[in-house]
Formats: sequence, C-alpha cells, structure tokens
Amino acid sequence: MIGLDTNVLARFIVRDDQAQAAAATKLLEARTKTDPALVPLVTLVELWWVLTKHYDFPKAQVADLVDKMLATEGLQLSEPDVVRGAVEKVRSGADFADAVIAALAMRSGCDAVATFDRKAIRRAGMRAVAELIR
Repeated sequence: MIGLDTNVLARFIVRDDQAQAAAATKLLEARTKTDPALVPLVTLVELWWVLTKHYDFPKAQVADLVDKMLATEGLQLSEPDVVRGAVEKVRSGADFADAVIAALAMRSGCDAVATFDRKAIRRAGMRAVAELIR
C-alpha cells in the first residue's frame, strides 16, 4: 500500500498540469483492492479545501467525488465512517472540516466540541464556548 498526498489527488482530478496529471493517473490506475492507495484523513480534508477554495468546485460536486472515492476499490480512505458522516453533514450545510472535527472528537469520547463558529454550532453539531462555561 502507498499513501497519497493531496497534490497527487488534486492533479488527478483537476488536470491543470498535464505531466503531473498523467503520472498521477498512471499511479492511481495501478492500485487494486489488494494493493490500494491510502488517502489519509488529513489529505482528504486538505483536498476538500483545495478543490472548493482554490479551484471553486461546488461543495456538492466534491461531496459526490468523495462518495466515489469511498466506493473505489483501489483507494482506501482512512476513517471511512467519519468521512461518510461528514459528507452527510456537508449536504445539510456544514463545513467538511468542521464535520470531521466534530465526528472525531465525539468518537473519542468528548461530550461536546467547543467553538466560537456559529455555523459549526448550527450545522456540524458543535457547542458554543459561552454555553460550556456557564
């Protein structure tokens, strides 16, 4: 198994550098169910940011892309249940990174995830700092 950095996936998806896109394609097409490429969770969060902020991909398109990655035999995403849950929350308006943070914290036994971010409170299930210090 090999691990993948964000730039390999970005080149494969965006194809803005022909030589790197070709190399990424060759590398990814060689992966199999028995010899997959690992997509670490940090790589996936960074890829989400790159695609939505730098390349202006719509969140729904990136959510669909992540769903496809989860179903691809030659890819193994770390924390697939966290990823699936985060994608669901994104489809309801949450930020992907916020949803991942909340899911990982709750799975680790936290009672709440403290934040000042109002959108994360409403959409990712976090709690306001002020509420937690009363």
